[in-house]
Amino acid sequence: MGIFEEIRAAMVDGDSKQAVAAVSQGLADGIDAGTLLHEGLIAGMAEVGQLYENGEIFVPEMLVAARAMNAALAVLKPHLVSEGVASSGKVAIGTTEGDLHDIGKNLVAMMLEGSGYEVVDLGVDVPAERFIEAIHNGAKVLAMSALLTTTMTNMQSAIEAITAAGLRDQVRIIIGGAPITKSYADEIGADGYAEDASSAVRLVKEVLAA
Repeated sequence: MGIFEEIRAAMVDGDSKQAVAAVSQGLADGIDAGTLLHEGLIAGMAEVGQLYENGEIFVPEMLVAARAMNAALAVLKPHLVSEGVASSGKVAIGTTEGDLHDIGKNLVAMMLEGSGYEVVDLGVDVPAERFIEAIHNGAKVLAMSALLTTTMTNMQSAIEAITAAGLRDQVRIIIGGAPITKSYADEIGADGYAEDASSAVRLVKEVLAA
């Protein structure tokens, strides 16, 4: 098995120790960190996402895979910086104001980072002002999540505040969470809706390319 296949297999198996070992071996063999990222980690997480969408694995397995990816990414990061590997884009992510649920948000953040994006995790209970600050700090995508019907309306309030600040045309906004639907995303003026972490990664790529 080649080094890239080893990395991808470690992602699918959620084997953090093997992921770190394979990435470290790849670096020792002189393979560029950027190549290891794209051909190993990103390809591996894409496979994990496909397995999830096919119903072959579930959220717990995705979380374990994402942790393995994060462990390997920690080894790669200093080398990516020294090689000057550009990120795929800057994404700010947070749970909307009033909502403290973060499992889904954390999974999306980990998968985005493993897919080559610079992720700014704003945490939970994020007011509109902090999303606006993230845009001023260079975020090209805002990803908002909510688990409660009582807090999902704050997504609309945040988008209205961003529009009032004159920043709406500078950022793409995507939303997700248990009570969220595509029709709600359309209703409040978001740029897209993702039903799970795998589709969120794909959506970010799509809105940045639009």
